[in-house]
Amino acid sequence: MIDHTTLITYVLIVLGFVFIPGPATLLTMARAASSGTKVGIATGAGIAAGDLVHTGMAIVGLSAIIATSALLFSIVKYAGAAFLIYLGIRAMLDKAPIELNGSAPMISAGRAFREAVLAEVLNPKTALFFLAFLPQFVQPESGSTALQLAILGMVFVLLGLVSTVVFAVGAGRLGQLLRRHPAVVRWQGKVVGTIYCAVGVRLALQER
Repeated sequence: MIDHTTLITYVLIVLGFVFIPGPATLLTMARAASSGTKVGIATGAGIAAGDLVHTGMAIVGLSAIIATSALLFSIVKYAGAAFLIYLGIRAMLDKAPIELNGSAPMISAGRAFREAVLAEVLNPKTALFFLAFLPQFVQPESGSTALQLAILGMVFVLLGLVSTVVFAVGAGRLGQLLRRHPAVVRWQGKVVGTIYCAVGVRLALQER
């Protein structure tokens, strides 16, 4: 098993990672602000589920295959970027009517979860991060490498989920206030769509 000193160091480093706003945080906050705290939390849970997939990929070696294959890396990268841009364009073009109470139609938590899982799984940079970061805290003399990777991955996922929930609650409350204004409601789809497109373009332009 992982010794306490190594685990504490790992937790402190991960806390720094997950509470610094990044693409996952932006996506969670955008969903929460436009569709409510529940949808924001569902988005965060979807990202966490995607990170569990990346943990499994790192354990069985699939992340290493992506890292060494330029073609496979590009395929996954552009698929993920295209999916995010698709979500962004769909949000910007949504012409659904505003409800009588002044709020915009909201997506379901289930749909937000599924889209977040797919977006996170199709991010090869996350796969490479898990491949490069987790092994630095593995101690072969402490037992099964696969078990240690699984524990480290689970810790990362749980701390990441906590951070996205915190951001989702804050953004959800802010969004609830903003949605009382019709002008904000009319523009929120375009803002959310722009965020998704920007994250998608950023992913497409990244190198290994």
